[in-house]
Amino acid sequence: MTALRLRQVALVATELDPVLDALHAELGLAVAHRDPAVAAFGLVNAVLPVGRQFLEVVSPTREGTAAGRQLERMGGDGGYMVICQTEDQAPFRDRAASLGIRTAFEFTEDGYQGWQLHPGDTGGSFLEIDVQPPGEDDPWMPAGPDWPTAVRTGVVDGIAAVELAVPEPDQTSARWRELLGRDAFDDAELRWTEGERGLVAVDLRATDRARAGAELAICGVRFRLV
Repeated sequence: MTALRLRQVALVATELDPVLDALHAELGLAVAHRDPAVAAFGLVNAVLPVGRQFLEVVSPTREGTAAGRQLERMGGDGGYMVICQTEDQAPFRDRAASLGIRTAFEFTEDGYQGWQLHPGDTGGSFLEIDVQPPGEDDPWMPAGPDWPTAVRTGVVDGIAAVELAVPEPDQTSARWRELLGRDAFDDAELRWTEGERGLVAVDLRATDRARAGAELAICGVRFRLV
């Protein structure tokens, strides 16, 4: 079976800096990269390592963006994207085609292949299945070339699960299962519950065991330390 890692979770915020401040204050995380290229989509962003996985926060800078529409649908800040890493997109592309799932956006940069699926077809959230060429220090292009220098593991060191709230959990989870060829990522759990807001919770692996079991609300998302 083709490997599939949960590599990055994206949040969308009305204002970027207060969310970054909260992620630093509550979880000890540091910004590794801000991508100037997202300005073309009317966004600013920041990517923060969580061990060898990542949280991204995006915020719209103009009207008419997909991120802005997501904020309107949710009525405020919240979850936005689930971004995976594989070494071969072909099996996933074949299953997407058989399921009638459209491509929302794709690009290639220095061998990195980004492939974003249409959320109207997947349900739950934006889903990306990306290919990152191998290299030293487990590279991840969206986090920039120097992301290991920003790793802070005093509180948490990885993403253990994501939870998606959808109107029909059984139906939507079955669709993701058909697309991904599995019920969970290789390194993280995928949970489903009934609701409307899509990505609603993220479990983080706690290195500070005194804080295990804690729950935090940041950017409209519940963070659980496990």
